[in-house]
Amino acid sequence: MGIDAVRRPAIFLDRDGVLNRTRFRNGKPVPPQSLGELEILPGTAEALANLRAAGYALVVVTNQPDIARGVTTRAMVEDLHRFLSEQLPLDEFRMCIHDDPDGCDCRKPKPGLLLAAPHYDLGRSVMVGDRWRDVDAGRAAGCRATILIDYGYDEAIPNEPTVRVASLLEASQWILDQTWRRDLVGNGL
Repeated sequence: MGIDAVRRPAIFLDRDGVLNRTRFRNGKPVPPQSLGELEILPGTAEALANLRAAGYALVVVTNQPDIARGVTTRAMVEDLHRFLSEQLPLDEFRMCIHDDPDGCDCRKPKPGLLLAAPHYDLGRSVMVGDRWRDVDAGRAAGCRATILIDYGYDEAIPNEPTVRVASLLEASQWILDQTWRRDLVGNGL
């Protein structure tokens, strides 16, 4: 049995706008700056429970450039992640703390966060996000599908996602309804 046969598929999840409500500053989506601003979106726990029951690892992949910009601290972001992990059935958090000028490989739209160890079966994995960077990272990593939770942000989407939905719950239902997923289950998802 090859190494790919034993790897689990993952649902890679952006954090802000997917798990928790996005805030806006000057018309742009921004992350919560404190636990008091963190609001888990309706249907999130149900969506994650359904995906976990189907055998997926649930991996948060999030750009947090406000750390590099000095707007927040790594400790505050880790507090937010700790709270989310206490409330939701998540397996792992992967975070890029860099800004665009840093040129790192982990800042989405680059696929570094999705490619980091431990490795998942990317050909059976799905990237779910609310920004073009998420879609492009999933495509670059070789995910089976990319899902955009479409809030109608005023930004171009350079590469069309596999599907657009209105919530993580809708995304989870779409994933679980796919014939390619059912075929994978029959082959030992």
